[in-house]
Amino acid sequence: MRRLTSSLIAMVTALGLLGVVAVAPEAGAAPSAEEGKKVAFDRRKGNCMSCHAMDGATLPGNIGPPLIAIKERFPDKEVLRAQIYDSTAKNPQSMMPPFGKYEVLTQEEIDAVVEYLYTL
Repeated sequence: MRRLTSSLIAMVTALGLLGVVAVAPEAGAAPSAEEGKKVAFDRRKGNCMSCHAMDGATLPGNIGPPLIAIKERFPDKEVLRAQIYDSTAKNPQSMMPPFGKYEVLTQEEIDAVVEYLYTL
């Protein structure tokens, strides 16, 4: 009986480890531009087009600069990410909400938005 219990525990542990290994790549997957586009256009999340003119936006705003040539304007993705996370860090008078600081967007959503913006 003791041998059976030890075998069952070993089998359950091995299956558990296999499950973790199978899930690990998904958890560490890079954010996609398509996910970022969904967040950027979601009126309850990013809602970028309420302030920015951008490709595909209907009735875009004009408070912020147009979202074009992002790679040229932000060659360092971390600078763009920091701007989305908390635009008031560089400019306390910024009208842009600090999406990360106020937890409007998750870290993963911000990363996905950065990936999307880099396609513009």
